[in-house]
Amino acid sequence: MTDPKHIILSRTDSIGDVVLTMPVAGYLKKRFPRTRISFIGSTYTRDVIRLSAHVDHFINGDDLKQKSVAEQVHVFQDLQADWIIHIFPNRDIAELAKKAGIPNRAGTSHRLFHWLTCNRKIHFSRRRSELHEAQLNFKLLSPLGIQDVPAISELHEYFGFSNLPVPLETIRSLIDPHRFNLILHPGSQGSAREWGIANFETLVHMLPEERFRIFITGTKAEGDRMNGFLARVHDKITDLTGKFDLNELIAFLSLADGMVAASTGPLHLAAALGKKTVGLFAPMKPIHPGRWAPLGKDVHVLVKDQYCEDCRKSADCKCIRSISPEDVMRSLSTGL
Repeated sequence: MTDPKHIILSRTDSIGDVVLTMPVAGYLKKRFPRTRISFIGSTYTRDVIRLSAHVDHFINGDDLKQKSVAEQVHVFQDLQADWIIHIFPNRDIAELAKKAGIPNRAGTSHRLFHWLTCNRKIHFSRRRSELHEAQLNFKLLSPLGIQDVPAISELHEYFGFSNLPVPLETIRSLIDPHRFNLILHPGSQGSAREWGIANFETLVHMLPEERFRIFITGTKAEGDRMNGFLARVHDKITDLTGKFDLNELIAFLSLADGMVAASTGPLHLAAALGKKTVGLFAPMKPIHPGRWAPLGKDVHVLVKDQYCEDCRKSADCKCIRSISPEDVMRSLSTGL
């Protein structure tokens, strides 16, 4: 088999999912160094995708939708790609790739529309697998002759997040060079079970001010919902909720030292950027850390080893809330 000339990776969903897909781009570049790698994402995740030195070209799926079908086909044909890997199944993109005549179109066989649009179907189930989400993405590379899946401990080596934005002086000035600059990210925008404001408030009071500078991040809406908490701890923290767009958050993360959060996009970004990362998880499948733990060189995952089925039908998970602030404090103190 000759090396591919141009591979398109397609993943148009959320930040955390895209972060966990980026090792695929790095692995492909290592295996096929002369192959061009394009990545179809969304406006929302554009700044994450552009971090990777392994991605040669970003395709904005949202911009594509604004064009006529004929124009979309023309865009795809101009790419002259010989492969597209549908890591996240998207019917419109799958149909477009077929209309554009991309010779090799790979996707999971578990989506009916892939039987009509893909000529390289991979038979595996994410739901039943014990592999990490980032490892599962590698299953889709089997038509390229790639059968091996890197160990979880190796995956962070393939991020290639070297195209970092230059932080504005207003962001640089927030960092204290004499203390550990810690980001607490209490919310998840509904994407994960949350640890709870009460736990974060206890943790804020436990962290020694002479050792930690504490920042609270999140959207403006999240900041509004926890304004009582922010008011109670205002003298101990810097409130950054609603202050950053994604590119600015990435720039700030690149300067900070660590983060505590549930299973959110910012948690995965912090880990991928090499920061000390404490991830808080519920033990239930499929949202447990075995599937969704952040990938990085200084990652600490906290999860209660207990039966959590009682929480399955509730967004308020007592299992994740039972992780103690003392547990988090110990994880943060490891190596400091």
